[in-house]
Amino acid sequence: MQEGTFRPRLISSWQPPALKSISGDSLTVFVQETVLFPDQALVFLKCPRSFPLFTKDDIDCVYLSPNSSPNSSQPQVNLQPVSIDGEFADLQIVRCPLKPLGLATYVDIKSNGHLLSVGPTYRWDSLAYEALIDRDNATIVFIKGLNLRGGRVVDPSRFECVYGWDFTRSKLFLQSEVISIGQEIVRCKTPLSILTGTQSIKSSIKVSVRGVGKPVVSSVARPSRRLDPDPPTRKRHEMCICTMLRNQARFLHEWVMYHSRIGVERWFIYDNNSDDDISSLIESLDDENFSITRHVWPWIKTQEAGFAHCALRARDSCEWVGFIDVDEFLHFPSGLSLHDVIRNLTSNVAELRVSCHNFGPSGLKRLPAKGVAVGYTCRMAAPERHKSIVRPEALNSTLINSVHHFHLRSGFEFVNMERNVFVINHYKYQVWEVFKEKFHRRVATYVTDWQQEENVGSKDRTPGLGTKPVEPPDWSTRFCEVLDMGLKDRVIEMLSNPKTHMLPWQKDVDWKEMKIKSSASGR
Repeated sequence: MQEGTFRPRLISSWQPPALKSISGDSLTVFVQETVLFPDQALVFLKCPRSFPLFTKDDIDCVYLSPNSSPNSSQPQVNLQPVSIDGEFADLQIVRCPLKPLGLATYVDIKSNGHLLSVGPTYRWDSLAYEALIDRDNATIVFIKGLNLRGGRVVDPSRFECVYGWDFTRSKLFLQSEVISIGQEIVRCKTPLSILTGTQSIKSSIKVSVRGVGKPVVSSVARPSRRLDPDPPTRKRHEMCICTMLRNQARFLHEWVMYHSRIGVERWFIYDNNSDDDISSLIESLDDENFSITRHVWPWIKTQEAGFAHCALRARDSCEWVGFIDVDEFLHFPSGLSLHDVIRNLTSNVAELRVSCHNFGPSGLKRLPAKGVAVGYTCRMAAPERHKSIVRPEALNSTLINSVHHFHLRSGFEFVNMERNVFVINHYKYQVWEVFKEKFHRRVATYVTDWQQEENVGSKDRTPGLGTKPVEPPDWSTRFCEVLDMGLKDRVIEMLSNPKTHMLPWQKDVDWKEMKIKSSASGR
């Protein structure tokens, strides 16, 4: 289809149903689309911008026989949503438990008493799920199902980008050139009509990818310009951190406060389907003047894509960005500061590769009262891998990465940091009640499910543990080869109250215990 024949008006014939709000006003609320994960359904609920965010008490996930009418008296199963979230004013994400076999899923807004069908439904294993327009006007698409080899660029002529509303009808979409493609990241040449279209077109049009001669991959990705086309000449922050997490709220205060004291100025939190009220904790940290924001990232097993997405968002405000987890702490055994290390680099260095030391339970059987960095003091002797701190301006435009490092643009290089100068303490093997949560569903890319005989050699697995989430009798003493008190001593020196000897995050102990008990009871 040629550029001049693209006709946005073709979608105007369908209108969503009108519902009644709690106040009785007529409002348009409908299910925009649904994505099926292995253990739940993500239902994207489109609401007016003035509509308040629903809570779990406002909505039921309803399951009916496919042959029954939604308003009939047929038996139905009603389940409370796992969680409800919303990052944008007009879109709320309802996470419904996976539907019982043979039943159809609906959403019930209790105040209205009307069931909403789940709309267009897509499988997660083949889906374009996120898109944004870069400062060079290219569209960056994040997509599942192309099955490309990790860490490699693919011939872009084998693929093409498509824009439109209905990818099942070739007359309703516009083709575009693929600039680069690798892993789950595709850079597309954005058609001029998309860039110059009205706001309603920009907010509703979707983008996807197809191999030449193959069907278009389903899409929920709507390209938006959330990146500044005119970047500031001076970065606001010298050092930022990106992380992706799930249900790590009870560790966040310590992690943020420690890294703030060593020079980190900004945190980008990619929340991967948490249900531990982490949004409230992040709001409280923001109220304490920590520059921290939460980004809803519902896509499972997409840490590489999420970090690429975060690198783009951080690029305009951050000179350097570290990609580490909430159980990883930057540490300087030499006594140098983060500022010292960065300022001593030459101008062509754009990535620091920092070795990770894995700590074990250190003889503990319960959560350490003073926090992670003080409580765990025994580690394995040899480092396992490295994590990276990068200059986002120097990243290769493909954004290819392997979680632990990115590809850089020509002319830039990386350095391996000496372990006596700069390391990462990775509190990987904590007390069992914490570690066992990793068996449920991992954020990491490589291990889909620890209870499956898959990727058994991956370093994301635990040596000697196998595939059963059963606590070994000697768990508390495992992974202990070297006593390492360096970070413990520094934390106490920097942050301990000289009178009470309390650390700042210990005020959250009661909150932490409440969350642990709540999680254990399944609430």
